[in-house]
Amino acid sequence: MARLQTAMQNEGLDGMLLFAQESMFWLTGYDTFGYCFFQGMIVRADGRFALLTRSADLRQARLTSIINDIRVWKDGSDATPAIELCDLAKELGLAGKRLGVEYNTVGLTAWNGKAVDAAFEGVATLVDATALVPNLRTRKSDAELVHVRKASELGDDGFAAALDIIGPGADEGEILAALQGTIFAGGGDYAGNEFIIGSAEEALLCRYKSGRRKLDDNDQLTLEWAGAFARYHSAMMQTVVIGAISDHHKRLFDAASAALTGVETAMVIGNSFGDVFAAHADALDQLGLSQHRLNACGYNLGGSFTPCWMDFPMFYENNPAIIEQNMVLFAHMIIMDSDTNTAMTLGRTYITTDEGPERLSRFGHELMAR
Repeated sequence: MARLQTAMQNEGLDGMLLFAQESMFWLTGYDTFGYCFFQGMIVRADGRFALLTRSADLRQARLTSIINDIRVWKDGSDATPAIELCDLAKELGLAGKRLGVEYNTVGLTAWNGKAVDAAFEGVATLVDATALVPNLRTRKSDAELVHVRKASELGDDGFAAALDIIGPGADEGEILAALQGTIFAGGGDYAGNEFIIGSAEEALLCRYKSGRRKLDDNDQLTLEWAGAFARYHSAMMQTVVIGAISDHHKRLFDAASAALTGVETAMVIGNSFGDVFAAHADALDQLGLSQHRLNACGYNLGGSFTPCWMDFPMFYENNPAIIEQNMVLFAHMIIMDSDTNTAMTLGRTYITTDEGPERLSRFGHELMAR
């Protein structure tokens, strides 16, 4: 909260209207999925803060957070929570002031965003300050890194449990249950989005889809998952070959491993996120795989909520964001050869340090086959 106050003062902001659940969680510990409805937190430049939410989240806020000033808007066909948020801002002495707003978040739909703008028109000056808190969140404290390391341990344990099951005839549902169940049994959380699982031609997908199948004697299985603990994430990605390892799978794995090695070399403090992407792209393009790679190769991780565990900044072309100490960064090498329906992925999470990136997983660059 002290860091946010300093940032607000540097930006000339008298207050912030926060709608991102990640921001509220990071600042106060408030833990809920109630942001699917209208809610907002106001933070003044002097550190005073208050939450406007629904009655269903009143006790949630009391139990999980340090928020003492909690206001409730009443559900109803004539409810006007944006106006009530404006009234709260007036009560906090913010009429006529310059307020930063988190516009780019799933916690503020376009509908509610229009309502907020209308409610505050003529009352205060609203400016887009979406990036203010996320930029503060990128560098993790020692306390946060404890949660990240626990998340990584749980993610590794889940993968080990899944590997015990993966093989010819294995059911994707049982593999997914072993992976997720192990994380739950270890005290972990739901991750910010569904785990990705797909075999055969669906191994080329980068998103979860419903439906299950059993693995063939010769198959491929792509998994992307994250250990999650206290809402903090450590993600991994791996394509496991079932049965015989084809020459093409081996070629693609060697390429993914080379690209990840290049990324690890580039992932140093002072380099840009664009530098990391370039290391990935150059490695794969030199091997003739440019049409089979993606246009991004990873991103920042932290305390995240659904619908996605991805955080910003991301590794994409020419991204000028600078790598700093104690960032938690997930790098994924994804090669999807649609010409032959062959998939290969390799992804790991790192903590940035003065000595270079520290890989969190106990699994290294290994071609997995079962």
